[in-house]
Amino acid sequence: QVQLVESGGGLVQAGGSLRLSCAASGTIFFINIINAMGWYRQAPGKQRELVADITRGGRTNYVDSVKGRFTISRDNAKNTVSLQMNSLKPDDTAVYYCAADPVYGSRYWGKGTQVTVSS
Repeated sequence: QVQLVESGGGLVQAGGSLRLSCAASGTIFFINIINAMGWYRQAPGKQRELVADITRGGRTNYVDSVKGRFTISRDNAKNTVSLQMNSLKPDDTAVYYCAADPVYGSRYWGKGTQVTVSS
């Protein structure tokens, strides 16, 4: 129905920046009923947590730990969502997953991209 493909992860030193991107593809009907898109992350031994999400109308939501450092954006025409990550910290190290929530039905997940921040 919908496939999400992430790109942009990697290794960066503390204080550096990375930009993650996610492209949605698949059946047009199912893409068009996607409302929120966002990014989750999961560090070793921890639960997956929401980092940021954005609605089709542009309303954003961030976890407190990334406010002021990360910015989520979305291009509805291209079916993409991006996460600009600045002032990265070692605690930001995790696998980052793109997610898309349809108006009805189950959440779609990408396969994840590794972000490693060295101290």
